[in-house]
Amino acid sequence: MKECDRAVVVTGIGMVTPMGIGRAAFWEGVLESRSTARRIPWLEEAGVPAPIGCPVEDGWADAGDYARERKSVKLMSRAARHAVIASTLAVRDAGLRMEEIEPNRRAVVLGAGGVGLHDADFLDALLAGLAEDPRPAETASFYERARRHIHPLTPLRLLPNIATAHVAITHELRGETVTICTACTSGTQALGEAVRMLREGRADVVLAGGTDAMINPIGVIGFDMLGVLSRRGDDPAHACRPFDRQRDGFVMGEGSALFVLELRAHAIARGAPLLAELSGYGVCSDGYRVTDEREDGSGPAAAMRSAIGDAGIEPADVQYVNAHGTGTVMNDRTEVVALQGVFGGRLPEMPVSSTKSQIGHLLAAAGAVEAAACVFALRDQVAPPTINHLTPDFDIDVVPNRPRAAALRDVISNSFGFGGQNACLAIRRATA
Repeated sequence: MKECDRAVVVTGIGMVTPMGIGRAAFWEGVLESRSTARRIPWLEEAGVPAPIGCPVEDGWADAGDYARERKSVKLMSRAARHAVIASTLAVRDAGLRMEEIEPNRRAVVLGAGGVGLHDADFLDALLAGLAEDPRPAETASFYERARRHIHPLTPLRLLPNIATAHVAITHELRGETVTICTACTSGTQALGEAVRMLREGRADVVLAGGTDAMINPIGVIGFDMLGVLSRRGDDPAHACRPFDRQRDGFVMGEGSALFVLELRAHAIARGAPLLAELSGYGVCSDGYRVTDEREDGSGPAAAMRSAIGDAGIEPADVQYVNAHGTGTVMNDRTEVVALQGVFGGRLPEMPVSSTKSQIGHLLAAAGAVEAAACVFALRDQVAPPTINHLTPDFDIDVVPNRPRAAALRDVISNSFGFGGQNACLAIRRATA
């Protein structure tokens, strides 16, 4: 296969984010430097120290309007609902007629994470069963106690692959169906693995991206106990401050982003819009600790170098970085060290911004949403902002507080996850 034939292009993007439904709502919010963080009443009722998040508002969209069968919604987790909506929007955006694609050549690769609030009835059922009899769950009576409270469909919603399965069912994707569960790296890694799938000729069209919905008392309490969440509950809009000296952690977000990916020749043959090219992919592991990163930033730097090399360019060719940029002390410091190692003296003048400052950390969906931000940045020739930046802590250009015009051809998007996962995508401006 000729080198030019291996180019993987984005022909459609569907999104469900704290900004709203659809890619236009997301990008308009980004360009307005809008924060979506707010206080959440039911987190307050649960006694969460900082009851804030960046949620997808109920009522914005009905997944039944996007699914193959409306009745299937009751089998979906909250994350699956987001993914089904995003996938259908992506297919529409790409002008993709599934009946024109061989069913076994349609694939899906989805980064998936936790469960949302309406999925927590499983935990409620367990607690209710224990309330009847506080003996350990291993006792013989627990089965009967628990089954009186657990809805039979609940366990299906908790399966790691359930969102991927519903996307495949919705669009009759009969090719490879892959679920990536690498924490905060999942969405980026899903896109990268889809690129490999297409380059290797294993599919003609791939739906790829990420979805997550962990804004629930257990999810928020868990991350809070790890010490990674912002405690600015009295000022949600300014809570997440990546690369700022006053940062104190991230804010939880939720949502989904799905891409339609094809080889360039396939897309051109069917007259599809070319939004961008996913030109390079790099992935590696720290092999270090579950929650800590190597201080030398060697893992993230290796992922960036790999993606840049896969794209056939040099670090000097990269004009913008969408940073992982969580707003935690450790992650921001490590990422800057890694960026310095890759880009050296260019770093103070090269735009490096964090979308998480506006929509929070979407965990398994974060990388896909941030890759979408890169696609739109390339299209509009603008660097997205890092909002809430008041006190610089590093000698880098974080595009503080407002978007800025920028000449962009090659950009990268970083994702780093618990367990030492590192992934990076190189994204190039679309050309015919």
